[in-house]
Amino acid sequence: MLIKKSNEIPSSEITPKSAYLNRRTFMTGAAALGAVGLGVDRVAGMIEPQDEVEAAATKLQTVKSPLSTSGLELTSYKDITTYNNFYEFGVEKGDPAANAGHLKVRPWTVTVDGLVKQKKTVGIDELLSFRPIEERVYRHRCVEAWSMVIPWAGYSLSELINWAEPLPKAKYVQFLSLKDSSVMPGLQQIDLGWPYSEGLRMDEAMHPLTLLTFGLYGEVLPNQDGAPVRLVVPWKYGFKSAKSIVKIHFTSDQPRTAWNEMAPREYGFYSNVNPNVDHPRWSQKSERRIGASIFSQRQPTLMFNGYGDQVASLYNGMDLKKNF
Repeated sequence: MLIKKSNEIPSSEITPKSAYLNRRTFMTGAAALGAVGLGVDRVAGMIEPQDEVEAAATKLQTVKSPLSTSGLELTSYKDITTYNNFYEFGVEKGDPAANAGHLKVRPWTVTVDGLVKQKKTVGIDELLSFRPIEERVYRHRCVEAWSMVIPWAGYSLSELINWAEPLPKAKYVQFLSLKDSSVMPGLQQIDLGWPYSEGLRMDEAMHPLTLLTFGLYGEVLPNQDGAPVRLVVPWKYGFKSAKSIVKIHFTSDQPRTAWNEMAPREYGFYSNVNPNVDHPRWSQKSERRIGASIFSQRQPTLMFNGYGDQVASLYNGMDLKKNF
């Protein structure tokens, strides 16, 4: 796979926001985030002065990343924000966009504990200031055999892990999401042993592609996409990328993970994208690209979602059909 700097991606590959963004609907979930970056240019006749102030509150200052994947047509903002799996807000694809607007993402803190030198609590603003926020275009592959191409904004999770100072005994990292029944109707619709839990082996968590994520398309994450902070692990199925994280726990033992615990035959702990290991109820050999034309919508699934050159060495000697 060829990797080149994201500033080499032709502007023609980026869907114009004016073609799909319903700004007022988006602001319902994002206005509470406060000012975290620079404003945007006013589009004559489209953005009123107050609208411009609100829009500025959603912007992130980003830098280009050499880890961005090039040559892919981006999925539109509309599709990314209206076709979601975020079961805390409902089990249907449109439920998160419909129900997540009441989630309050300020103030927000993340607790770091377990096998660390010292337990710490960090606020979202401090997380945003750790290092420059990078633009990274990643393939996003869902275990249900659909995919997107998303321009995420964040920085490598390793930056936070180094700050956390884990002890040598820490072999895994667990991520726990928010559990709030007052704003999350999905908690009553499905039992995933709430709060949602996911985990990575330490070397996976430290890999530079593993992204601590705060935004997409240059703006803060919409609530339905995991605001205000989530994980993105591009070579794994999407459910490994925990959303709305409130705790990061370092442990010597493999942590419980929600879908693996619910259905271990269907959802392995590693959950690497692998066209050679079918889900018990459907094939993983191909995927449906959301928003793509009818001629390019169905595509072959790539091993490790196309990131094999960078991550395959993490699994040397492992049976990836047994450790699926």
